[in-house]
Amino acid sequence: MKVFDLIVIGSGSGLDLAVSASEKGLKTAIIEKGPLGGTCLNRGCIPSKMLIHSADLISQIKKSHLFGIKTKITKIDFKKIVSRVVKTVDQESREIENSLKHSKNPVLFKGPCKFIDFKTIKVNNEILKAEKILLAVGSRPIIPNIKGLNKVNYMTSAEALRLKKFPKTMTIIGGGYIAAELAHFYGSLGAKINIVQHNKLILPREDIDISNKITELFKKRYNVFTEYEAEEVKKKGEKFILKIKHNEKNISKTLKSDQLLIAIGVTPNSDLLNLEKTKVKTDEKGFIKANEFLETNIPGIYALGDCIGKFLFKHSANLEAEYVYSNLVLNKKEKVDYFAMPHAVFTNPQIASVGFTEQELKEKKIPYSVSKYSYIDTGMGHAIEEKDGFVKILVDKQGKILGCHILGHEASTLIHEVIVAMKSGNGNIKNIINSVHIHPALSEVVQRAANNLF
Repeated sequence: MKVFDLIVIGSGSGLDLAVSASEKGLKTAIIEKGPLGGTCLNRGCIPSKMLIHSADLISQIKKSHLFGIKTKITKIDFKKIVSRVVKTVDQESREIENSLKHSKNPVLFKGPCKFIDFKTIKVNNEILKAEKILLAVGSRPIIPNIKGLNKVNYMTSAEALRLKKFPKTMTIIGGGYIAAELAHFYGSLGAKINIVQHNKLILPREDIDISNKITELFKKRYNVFTEYEAEEVKKKGEKFILKIKHNEKNISKTLKSDQLLIAIGVTPNSDLLNLEKTKVKTDEKGFIKANEFLETNIPGIYALGDCIGKFLFKHSANLEAEYVYSNLVLNKKEKVDYFAMPHAVFTNPQIASVGFTEQELKEKKIPYSVSKYSYIDTGMGHAIEEKDGFVKILVDKQGKILGCHILGHEASTLIHEVIVAMKSGNGNIKNIINSVHIHPALSEVVQRAANNLF
């Protein structure tokens, strides 16, 4: 048995904590069964955004005629686009692993693990024990119970980011972030896209105006089947044959495609750890229960990231890692401050959000005022012909920002002005109104949305 001060399971945001703890003198072990770097590096935000950049360039080129420029895309080298991403990601993951292999602290243990006793873990043929343990094991795609699905070679996002052959037609089951982003990537490169979504909207958790608009835009570009459920799938030669049925109407359809992507959400990897051996509790969905300090019901065992289900973003996991470092390593008890936690969806157009949606404010019966301003009504918005984009801001009676939702070019960048105002300022919309904005920078659309409130 090998005894450590701290054991970290998972090398995503957990890796930063393991390194920081070792630098503080804690004898630290880090366990990882897959490639080093976690979901974000290997099969999430990094490879997907690298691929999506190619899609964004294609989308821009296709719009060039609006600006008096005649262009023609003569060839799209799909293999080169994918190989660039795979090479970059795999190289970085290998570099992390090689660095840890030569490290005396933290010590890397590569392979699947599970608890075999209280705070005692088996990885491969080795037994590890520690008083302090961090569970940062992430999540994996949910695989729905569709007749015949277990008999066909469907994809999840992991495979979709590493395809070797470009599909002429792709069917996507799901209408969330991953579905929207991969539809944008493959659709921009020329694939025919079918989207099967059980909800009536694409991205239904976004603010209602965002969801309505992105659904409208997607229905113009792709074959979108909202309020449909997948019933059965089979292969006929190289083709996927998917039967779908409307939730309420007696309407059934059959979709044919070269690839089938499952993107309906994720489930935590907590079920792989044998947590009952160390008495750590999970909720009904399998997410590890962690308190406001990120400590589980067992003193000394903490958890962060996707496996606790609070926010499923890399930046939220990084934030949580900072608090675990303070609470677990430094023994300074601090409650996690999730206020103004933003997110973005890198589809076309981009989407970014922070704070409450309008439907959440209505549900909670919180009084609010709302303002919307279109990109096209600003100098830069007109210059770039951004006809669909808008900024929506929600405030209370005193002008405190309750939420902001942006759809349009560089939404993921523009939202940061509002994030800073909410998090670091006093949270009042007048911080944005009273700031001098460069004319005609695109950020004027945020200021003008704010000005419209008064």
